[in-house]
Amino acid sequence: MSLRQKKIQTLIKLGIWLKDFSTNKSNTEFQEKLENTNGWFTKWNVNTALLSWGKSLNEIDISLWLENYSSVKSPKNVGLVLAGNIPLVGLHDILSVWFLGHKALVKLSKKDMHLLPFVVDFLEKECTETKGQIVFSDNKFEKYDAVIATGSNNSSRYFDYYFRNIPNIIRKNRNGIAVLNGKETKKQIEKLGFDILAHYGLGCRNISKLYIPKNYDLNIIFGGLYKYSNVMESAKYANNYDYNKAVFLMSEYNFLDNGFFMLKKDSRLSSPLTSAFYSEYDSITKVNDIIKNNLDKVQCVVSNQIIQNSISFGDAQNPKLFDFADGINTLDFLEKL
Repeated sequence: MSLRQKKIQTLIKLGIWLKDFSTNKSNTEFQEKLENTNGWFTKWNVNTALLSWGKSLNEIDISLWLENYSSVKSPKNVGLVLAGNIPLVGLHDILSVWFLGHKALVKLSKKDMHLLPFVVDFLEKECTETKGQIVFSDNKFEKYDAVIATGSNNSSRYFDYYFRNIPNIIRKNRNGIAVLNGKETKKQIEKLGFDILAHYGLGCRNISKLYIPKNYDLNIIFGGLYKYSNVMESAKYANNYDYNKAVFLMSEYNFLDNGFFMLKKDSRLSSPLTSAFYSEYDSITKVNDIIKNNLDKVQCVVSNQIIQNSISFGDAQNPKLFDFADGINTLDFLEKL
């Protein structure tokens, strides 16, 4: 078996392992460690990420993702600055570097210090030829040839300046959008609820903006969200809800509230945590134009097949391996170094 084939088999095994780990009742101690490090990393949140990755790392999608790629002839040192907003958020970058044979110098977010090393340990045990290829460090990067950095809009300005002289991918804040036409089924609306509240709304693929037809009954949205009312069991989510509701009230905003989530009419795409903004429309063409004019702020769009390049309800948190963040093909970038 070639090294390329062994890596592909390792990725398939990783997908199975992640799905199994999410249902393993013996991982209580590890889960406690995660929550002690980051209060957002509850069992539900972590398992949502594990199951999503387990689903995406299947043999068919792995083959499609990697069919045109193999190990590079001249490996480079690639710095990875990772976010920690949701569990395993930097795994796609790590797997891309690992598969192509570059060396990754990884700076973990303090919010996610345990999950990614745990996964890399699995990769190295299953494919021993790659041991030492992924290095985690808190120190300043030295001797690196390229960088992939993910952060906020503020940190991206620093990254743009600091890494301006080397090949780079700099990612900043993006948002998920949903466009409804009033013909959605109850099941689709419940899936939309998951798109909104999975990972407590902390991911760049979470739906923070809704476009709805005029006279749409927003109670339908609340009906889809109700299934996920247990988000209030998270102290961090509940605290954010209380704080943002107080801000809305003190600002005398008009908004709707169901006791754990708020909907506010607002033209902006990015809403505070525990809320979503909505706008009414009378023309799908106009909505398409708005999205096209704001592509640099949009990570994904869900709809009932009424918007160009949209995905189905419930798929916002389950991207395919070839759904590259910000629309930038990471493998192409790494292959050309």
